[in-house]
Amino acid sequence: MSEINFKDLVKPYFNEALKTLKKDVSINSIYDASTISEDAPYGKGVKECFDFLKEIALKDGFNVDTCDGRALEISFGEGKNLIYVLAHQDVVPVSGKWKFGPFNPTIEDGKLYGRGTSDDKGPGISAYYALKALKDNGLIKNYRVRLVFGGDEERGSSCLKYYFETLKKEDPTYGFTPDAEFPLIYGEKGITDYKYVGDINLENIEYIKAGVVSNSVIDRAEVRVKKPELLDEYLKKHDLIKFEKLDSNTFVFLGKAAHGSTPEIGINAGIIALSTLGDCYNESLLSLLANEYGDVNGKNLYCYYETKNMGKTTYNVGLIDYLNGHFEMTVNFRYPENVDVVSTIEKIKSASPLNIEYKKGSDVLYFDPEENKFIQELAKVYVEETGDTVNKMMTIGGGTYAKEAKNTVAFGSCFPGKVDHIHEENEKIDLEDFYNSMSIYAHAIYSLGNLNEN
Repeated sequence: MSEINFKDLVKPYFNEALKTLKKDVSINSIYDASTISEDAPYGKGVKECFDFLKEIALKDGFNVDTCDGRALEISFGEGKNLIYVLAHQDVVPVSGKWKFGPFNPTIEDGKLYGRGTSDDKGPGISAYYALKALKDNGLIKNYRVRLVFGGDEERGSSCLKYYFETLKKEDPTYGFTPDAEFPLIYGEKGITDYKYVGDINLENIEYIKAGVVSNSVIDRAEVRVKKPELLDEYLKKHDLIKFEKLDSNTFVFLGKAAHGSTPEIGINAGIIALSTLGDCYNESLLSLLANEYGDVNGKNLYCYYETKNMGKTTYNVGLIDYLNGHFEMTVNFRYPENVDVVSTIEKIKSASPLNIEYKKGSDVLYFDPEENKFIQELAKVYVEETGDTVNKMMTIGGGTYAKEAKNTVAFGSCFPGKVDHIHEENEKIDLEDFYNSMSIYAHAIYSLGNLNEN
């Protein structure tokens, strides 16, 4: 048990941290291709976030590196051990119906609502003030800390690839990313996107447009059809299908968004659209795709796999586009350690009437929780700060920055039993959790900085 009371250490920073977070969330930092420039490679919103946090960090006495606009590195200390905290400032696009504006951070019932509050601005700001509390109290001695905010995590983490591969930044002795769940994530599934591509003639369908990113369950699928009276009649007979009409020929199928790692908790409007259109207009290809991906674990594809440590394969249809005879559909594929990703996709491709394009994505990440001292230290920190001995460390389907750096795992900040609606409408963070994670992160940085493997 540490002699330092980390809860008391960080408490004076609560008000300042909340003020910083609200300002940070108010900045729309969705990737914006229309505003890209040499010093803003991900658009003006991400750059505005970086500029805002840079000003604060310099004022607080940290060293800052802007990393060619790809990331913001905030650092302090000297010594052998180099501790990394990896968070991100970019956020996913907005969809759904929000009770408050997604970039108008609003507190209700002890929760702060807004895009990025949980993924990942809230956890990142919590980690910043944990680091500030350590620095201000002289507790960064004989070790170094780098808090790195990336700008492109949601599109594949090109930011950290640039940071480590192009800028040749030093690898961490130990690191964590506050972009998942407590108590601790010691393993992450592999992730690869693949895309169906082909020119087809859907005689009675003018267009299909569904989804915003591959790693979210589609909550809205817009279609425009010929012979709308056939679809009207079909929907009358299938009254469980939720939809809206924009005009006589344009229909919007409605589902429920969820993160691409947990498609089973969402309702995929894109699959509903494919199934409905295929059945109504006798389009066999659409019916086939709807059936194959109706089971999110791949049983209908005959590509279902499962392991004790990492669970089941998942196949999330995240994007569907059809226009002028050209069809594309992107699948976000996540898999445990017993899966050969290339042969699996080739198997799906061999049975598909459309071509499938793909590039190998991120590999499986796994640390042995029984043998790794680093993992055991973080687990101990969590228990000491929370008293929670019931919830155990886990593996997840989500992919985090932990895959982009050596000796790094995901550590918080979503607490057990909480649902923060990341990648969904009404994303939020409980302020109690925001404050509690601050002491955990201060304790973790301090303990890892002083950890000796020998």
